[in-house]
Amino acid sequence: MSASSSSRITPGALGILGGTFDPIHFGHLRLAQEVADALSLSEVRFIPAGTPPHRATPQTSAVHRVAMVKEAIADNPLFVLDERETRREGLSYSVDTLAALRAEQGAARPLVLIMGADAFLAFHRWHRWPDIFSLAHIAVAHRPGAALMQINDAALAQEFARRRADNVEALWQAPAGRIAEVPITALDISATAIRAALLSRRSARYLTPPAVLAYIDCNYLFYKGKL
Repeated sequence: MSASSSSRITPGALGILGGTFDPIHFGHLRLAQEVADALSLSEVRFIPAGTPPHRATPQTSAVHRVAMVKEAIADNPLFVLDERETRREGLSYSVDTLAALRAEQGAARPLVLIMGADAFLAFHRWHRWPDIFSLAHIAVAHRPGAALMQINDAALAQEFARRRADNVEALWQAPAGRIAEVPITALDISATAIRAALLSRRSARYLTPPAVLAYIDCNYLFYKGKL
């Protein structure tokens, strides 16, 4: 994405970053910031998953995961917490979340679903995944210089070839339906590693914000005998 194109980007684009956030960490936060900067997003919604259909149920309750996201993003006016999936009964399907956001935001506002390269390569396994293109653009974040799109699924490869935006102007010609690749700083941080460190009484400092670590300590999360 060219920095010189930013002045011509349609204003008001809304980014959406979902996840279990168990716990949220600097990898999530830096991903959201760099994609927002690259695409001049006016807002990024952090949407903690309720019951995710594509992975194990989060170890930590929705109440705690929502609270940790709130702590992590409190000092960034670009970031907004959206609790809709944790308040919804049943499985948390992205297509339902995006349909609700589209109804709220109107037909003209660009919506951008943010995901990592690994998630995109499994996108064809998502519930009603082709319908997502009618609701939002997709921003696929990857390491600079990485050979990203080794797509094994034929249908997904076809959609990628057809919808790929070669530049920012191509992305903003419509409020949904295109795929943008965004190179970001590679931060090898995972919630799994953070939980393992805390469980074994090792430090997770510099992996997640201090406010999140303070919340974890106060609520005895990820420790043996936790509340």
